[in-house]
Amino acid sequence: MIEIRRMGPQIGAEINGIDVRTLDDATFAAIYRAWLEYNVIVVPGQDLQIGDYLEYSRRFGRIDPHPSKSTRHPDCPEVTLLGANKFGPDGKLDMNVYKRGAEGWHTDGSYDAEPFKATQLYAIAIPSRGGDTLFASTYAAYDALPERLRQRIERLRGAYVYGGRKKRTALLNPEDREKPPVFHPLIRTHPETGRKALYFDLNKLLYIEGLEPAESDALIDELKGYRIQPGAEYRHQWRKGDIVIWDNRCSYHWAAGDYPPQEDRIHWRVSIKEREPVTQ
Repeated sequence: MIEIRRMGPQIGAEINGIDVRTLDDATFAAIYRAWLEYNVIVVPGQDLQIGDYLEYSRRFGRIDPHPSKSTRHPDCPEVTLLGANKFGPDGKLDMNVYKRGAEGWHTDGSYDAEPFKATQLYAIAIPSRGGDTLFASTYAAYDALPERLRQRIERLRGAYVYGGRKKRTALLNPEDREKPPVFHPLIRTHPETGRKALYFDLNKLLYIEGLEPAESDALIDELKGYRIQPGAEYRHQWRKGDIVIWDNRCSYHWAAGDYPPQEDRIHWRVSIKEREPVTQ
Protein backbone atom coordinates (compact mmCIF):
# COMPACT_ATOMS: atom_id res chain seq x y z
CA MET A 1 0.00 0.00 0.00
CA ILE A 2 1.24 3.47 -0.85
CA GLU A 3 1.91 5.62 2.22
CA ILE A 4 2.32 9.42 2.01
CA ARG A 5 3.96 11.00 5.06
CA ARG A 6 4.32 14.75 5.51
CA MET A 7 7.94 15.80 6.24
CA GLY A 8 7.73 19.57 6.75
CA PRO A 9 4.96 21.82 8.10
CA GLN A 10 4.12 23.16 4.63
CA ILE A 11 6.33 21.39 2.10
CA GLY A 12 7.94 17.99 1.73
CA ALA A 13 6.44 14.49 1.81
CA GLU A 14 7.87 10.98 1.74
CA ILE A 15 6.16 8.20 -0.20
CA ASN A 16 6.68 4.62 0.95
CA GLY A 17 5.48 1.27 -0.25
CA ILE A 18 6.31 1.66 -3.95
CA ASP A 19 8.84 0.54 -6.53
CA VAL A 20 8.98 3.24 -9.21
CA ARG A 21 9.78 0.60 -11.85
CA THR A 22 6.35 -1.00 -11.53
CA LEU A 23 3.90 1.84 -10.93
CA ASP A 24 0.49 1.64 -12.53
CA ASP A 25 -1.15 4.83 -13.78
CA ALA A 26 -3.42 5.21 -10.76
CA THR A 27 -0.55 4.99 -8.29
CA PHE A 28 1.55 7.43 -10.28
CA ALA A 29 -1.40 9.83 -10.40
CA ALA A 30 -1.51 9.75 -6.58
CA ILE A 31 2.22 10.50 -6.44
CA TYR A 32 1.80 13.38 -8.86
CA ARG A 33 -1.06 14.86 -6.85
CA ALA A 34 1.05 14.63 -3.69
CA TRP A 35 3.92 16.35 -5.49
CA LEU A 36 1.68 19.26 -6.48
CA GLU A 37 0.45 19.54 -2.90
CA TYR A 38 3.80 19.23 -1.09
CA ASN A 39 6.21 20.70 -3.69
CA VAL A 40 8.95 18.19 -2.79
CA ILE A 41 8.54 14.41 -2.87
CA VAL A 42 10.96 11.81 -1.48
CA VAL A 43 10.77 8.18 -2.61
CA PRO A 44 13.28 6.15 -0.57
CA GLY A 45 14.81 2.72 -1.03
CA GLN A 46 14.94 2.47 -4.83
CA ASP A 47 17.38 0.25 -6.76
CA LEU A 48 17.52 1.57 -10.32
CA GLN A 49 19.46 1.26 -13.52
CA ILE A 50 19.77 4.45 -15.50
CA GLY A 51 17.05 3.34 -17.95
CA ASP A 52 14.64 2.74 -15.05
CA TYR A 53 15.37 6.20 -13.72
CA LEU A 54 14.78 7.88 -17.06
CA GLU A 55 11.53 6.01 -17.64
CA TYR A 56 10.18 7.10 -14.27
CA SER A 57 11.39 10.69 -14.73
CA ARG A 58 9.63 11.00 -18.10
CA ARG A 59 6.30 10.42 -16.41
CA PHE A 60 6.64 13.93 -14.95
CA GLY A 61 7.46 15.65 -18.24
CA ARG A 62 10.08 16.15 -20.92
CA ILE A 63 13.71 15.64 -19.92
CA ASP A 64 15.97 18.44 -21.14
CA PRO A 65 19.77 17.98 -21.02
CA HIS A 66 21.43 20.45 -18.64
CA PRO A 67 23.50 23.22 -20.29
CA SER A 68 26.59 22.15 -18.33
CA LYS A 69 27.80 19.71 -20.99
CA SER A 70 30.99 18.82 -19.10
CA THR A 71 29.00 17.24 -16.25
CA ARG A 72 26.60 15.18 -18.34
CA HIS A 73 26.70 11.40 -17.92
CA PRO A 74 29.19 10.06 -20.52
CA ASP A 75 26.73 7.44 -21.76
CA CYS A 76 23.48 9.35 -21.27
CA PRO A 77 23.48 13.14 -21.87
CA GLU A 78 19.98 13.50 -20.44
CA VAL A 79 21.48 12.77 -17.00
CA THR A 80 23.85 15.07 -15.13
CA LEU A 81 26.39 13.47 -12.79
CA LEU A 82 26.42 15.66 -9.69
CA GLY A 83 29.50 15.46 -7.50
CA ALA A 84 31.58 13.19 -9.75
CA ASN A 85 35.16 14.04 -10.74
CA LYS A 86 35.59 16.73 -8.10
CA PHE A 87 39.36 16.31 -7.97
CA GLY A 88 41.49 17.54 -10.87
CA PRO A 89 44.54 15.75 -12.38
CA ASP A 90 46.71 17.63 -9.87
CA GLY A 91 44.65 16.28 -6.97
CA LYS A 92 43.20 19.70 -6.15
CA LEU A 93 39.53 19.92 -5.15
CA ASP A 94 37.44 21.60 -7.83
CA MET A 95 35.16 23.86 -5.81
CA ASN A 96 32.83 24.35 -8.78
CA VAL A 97 31.95 20.64 -8.53
CA TYR A 98 32.12 20.29 -4.74
CA LYS A 99 30.04 23.42 -4.05
CA ARG A 100 27.58 23.00 -6.90
CA GLY A 101 24.15 24.06 -5.75
CA ALA A 102 25.57 25.43 -2.49
CA GLU A 103 25.85 29.07 -3.54
CA GLY A 104 22.53 30.01 -1.97
CA TRP A 105 18.78 29.62 -2.38
CA HIS A 106 17.81 29.29 -6.03
CA THR A 107 15.45 27.69 -8.52
CA ASP A 108 16.66 25.68 -11.51
CA GLY A 109 16.46 26.87 -15.09
CA SER A 110 15.57 30.54 -14.56
CA TYR A 111 18.19 31.39 -17.21
CA ASP A 112 16.08 29.57 -19.81
CA ALA A 113 13.13 31.03 -21.70
CA GLU A 114 11.25 27.90 -20.57
CA PRO A 115 12.41 27.28 -16.98
CA PHE A 116 12.59 23.76 -15.64
CA LYS A 117 9.30 22.44 -14.36
CA ALA A 118 11.06 20.04 -12.02
CA THR A 119 14.44 18.70 -10.99
CA GLN A 120 14.87 15.12 -9.85
CA LEU A 121 17.87 13.52 -8.11
CA TYR A 122 18.68 9.88 -7.44
CA ALA A 123 21.25 9.23 -4.72
CA ILE A 124 24.12 7.00 -5.87
CA ALA A 125 26.68 7.68 -3.13
CA ILE A 126 26.15 9.52 0.15
CA PRO A 127 28.82 10.87 2.53
CA SER A 128 28.98 9.92 6.20
CA ARG A 129 27.81 13.39 7.23
CA GLY A 130 26.61 16.64 5.68
CA GLY A 131 25.49 17.22 2.12
CA ASP A 132 21.80 17.74 2.91
CA THR A 133 19.50 19.61 0.52
CA LEU A 134 17.25 22.36 1.87
CA PHE A 135 13.94 23.43 0.32
CA ALA A 136 11.60 26.39 0.84
CA SER A 137 8.16 27.29 -0.50
CA THR A 138 7.86 30.22 -2.90
CA TYR A 139 4.10 30.14 -2.30
CA ALA A 140 4.86 31.10 1.30
CA ALA A 141 7.24 33.81 0.10
CA TYR A 142 4.46 35.33 -2.01
CA ASP A 143 1.91 35.05 0.80
CA ALA A 144 4.28 36.95 3.13
CA LEU A 145 4.61 39.97 0.81
CA PRO A 146 2.86 43.14 2.01
CA GLU A 147 0.00 44.10 -0.29
CA ARG A 148 1.73 47.30 -1.45
CA LEU A 149 4.79 45.24 -2.48
CA ARG A 150 2.65 42.66 -4.30
CA GLN A 151 1.00 45.42 -6.27
CA ARG A 152 4.33 47.05 -7.07
CA ILE A 153 5.89 43.91 -8.55
CA GLU A 154 2.74 42.42 -10.11
CA ARG A 155 3.81 43.31 -13.65
CA LEU A 156 7.59 43.50 -13.21
CA ARG A 157 10.03 41.01 -14.70
CA GLY A 158 13.51 39.90 -13.73
CA ALA A 159 16.38 39.47 -16.22
CA TYR A 160 18.25 36.18 -15.82
CA VAL A 161 21.45 34.56 -17.14
CA TYR A 162 23.16 31.33 -16.12
CA GLY A 163 25.97 32.90 -14.10
CA GLY A 164 24.03 35.84 -12.69
CA ARG A 165 25.83 39.00 -11.64
CA LYS A 166 28.78 37.00 -10.29
CA LYS A 167 29.29 35.34 -13.70
CA ARG A 168 29.57 31.81 -12.31
CA THR A 169 29.98 30.10 -15.68
CA ALA A 170 32.92 27.76 -15.04
CA LEU A 171 30.79 24.65 -15.66
CA LEU A 172 29.64 25.90 -19.07
CA ASN A 173 31.51 25.47 -22.33
CA PRO A 174 32.98 28.78 -23.59
CA GLU A 175 30.45 29.04 -26.42
CA ASP A 176 27.57 28.90 -23.89
CA ARG A 177 28.77 31.65 -21.52
CA GLU A 178 27.54 34.82 -23.24
CA LYS A 179 23.87 34.14 -23.92
CA PRO A 180 21.52 37.14 -23.63
CA PRO A 181 19.25 37.38 -20.59
CA VAL A 182 15.73 35.99 -20.51
CA PHE A 183 12.84 37.62 -18.64
CA HIS A 184 10.36 36.13 -16.17
CA PRO A 185 7.67 37.78 -14.03
CA LEU A 186 8.52 38.24 -10.36
CA ILE A 187 5.12 36.79 -9.55
CA ARG A 188 4.28 33.60 -11.42
CA THR A 189 1.02 31.68 -11.32
CA HIS A 190 1.53 27.95 -11.11
CA PRO A 191 -0.03 26.45 -14.27
CA GLU A 192 -1.46 23.42 -12.47
CA THR A 193 -2.43 24.64 -9.00
CA GLY A 194 -3.32 28.23 -9.89
CA ARG A 195 -1.44 29.50 -6.83
CA LYS A 196 0.84 32.53 -7.01
CA ALA A 197 4.53 32.33 -6.07
CA LEU A 198 7.47 34.72 -5.78
CA TYR A 199 9.82 33.86 -8.65
CA PHE A 200 13.11 35.39 -7.56
CA ASP A 201 16.41 33.58 -8.19
CA LEU A 202 19.22 35.77 -6.86
CA ASN A 203 21.94 33.47 -8.21
CA LYS A 204 20.98 34.22 -11.81
CA LEU A 205 19.17 37.54 -11.55
CA LEU A 206 20.83 40.50 -13.27
CA TYR A 207 18.29 43.28 -12.72
CA ILE A 208 14.60 44.08 -12.71
CA GLU A 209 13.37 45.21 -16.09
CA GLY A 210 12.27 48.82 -16.54
CA LEU A 211 13.86 50.19 -13.36
CA GLU A 212 16.88 52.40 -12.95
CA PRO A 213 19.88 50.46 -11.55
CA ALA A 214 19.62 51.96 -8.05
CA GLU A 215 15.87 51.31 -7.90
CA SER A 216 16.34 47.77 -9.20
CA ASP A 217 19.00 47.04 -6.58
CA ALA A 218 16.86 48.48 -3.79
CA LEU A 219 13.86 46.36 -4.78
CA ILE A 220 16.03 43.24 -5.02
CA ASP A 221 17.34 43.90 -1.51
CA GLU A 222 13.78 44.34 -0.21
CA LEU A 223 12.54 41.12 -1.79
CA LYS A 224 15.44 39.14 -0.33
CA GLY A 225 13.86 39.35 3.10
CA TYR A 226 10.70 37.52 2.04
CA ARG A 227 12.16 34.51 0.24
CA ILE A 228 12.43 32.08 3.16
CA GLN A 229 9.52 31.87 5.58
CA PRO A 230 9.49 30.10 8.97
CA GLY A 231 7.54 26.87 8.80
CA ALA A 232 7.78 26.71 5.01
CA GLU A 233 11.06 24.79 4.79
CA TYR A 234 12.15 21.15 4.55
CA ARG A 235 15.68 19.80 4.99
CA HIS A 236 16.41 16.44 3.35
CA GLN A 237 19.08 14.18 4.78
CA TRP A 238 20.07 11.87 1.95
CA ARG A 239 20.20 8.08 1.97
CA LYS A 240 21.50 5.93 -0.85
CA GLY A 241 18.58 4.97 -3.09
CA ASP A 242 16.53 8.11 -2.39
CA ILE A 243 14.73 9.80 -5.27
CA VAL A 244 13.79 13.42 -4.62
CA ILE A 245 11.84 15.58 -7.06
CA TRP A 246 11.03 19.23 -6.49
CA ASP A 247 8.79 21.68 -8.28
CA ASN A 248 10.84 24.66 -9.52
CA ARG A 249 7.61 26.56 -10.11
CA CYS A 250 6.94 26.87 -6.39
CA SER A 251 10.12 26.12 -4.42
CA TYR A 252 13.68 27.24 -3.78
CA HIS A 253 16.48 24.84 -2.85
CA TRP A 254 20.04 24.95 -1.56
CA ALA A 255 22.59 22.12 -1.35
CA ALA A 256 24.64 22.21 1.86
CA GLY A 257 28.29 22.20 0.75
CA ASP A 258 29.55 20.85 4.06
CA TYR A 259 30.36 17.17 3.55
CA PRO A 260 33.88 15.65 3.84
CA PRO A 261 35.55 16.44 0.47
CA GLN A 262 37.32 13.08 0.37
CA GLU A 263 33.96 11.26 0.46
CA ASP A 264 31.56 10.81 -2.45
CA ARG A 265 28.26 12.64 -2.76
CA ILE A 266 26.99 11.59 -6.19
CA HIS A 267 23.53 11.92 -7.71
CA TRP A 268 21.95 11.31 -11.07
CA ARG A 269 20.11 14.47 -11.94
CA VAL A 270 17.46 15.12 -14.58
CA SER A 271 15.95 18.48 -15.54
CA ILE A 272 12.30 18.21 -16.50
CA LYS A 273 10.21 20.60 -18.59
CA GLU A 274 6.56 20.67 -19.55
CA ARG A 275 5.50 18.15 -22.17
CA GLU A 276 5.54 19.21 -25.80
CA PRO A 277 2.07 20.17 -27.00
CA VAL A 278 0.37 17.49 -29.04
CA THR A 279 -0.05 18.57 -32.69
CA GLN A 280 -2.96 17.33 -34.74
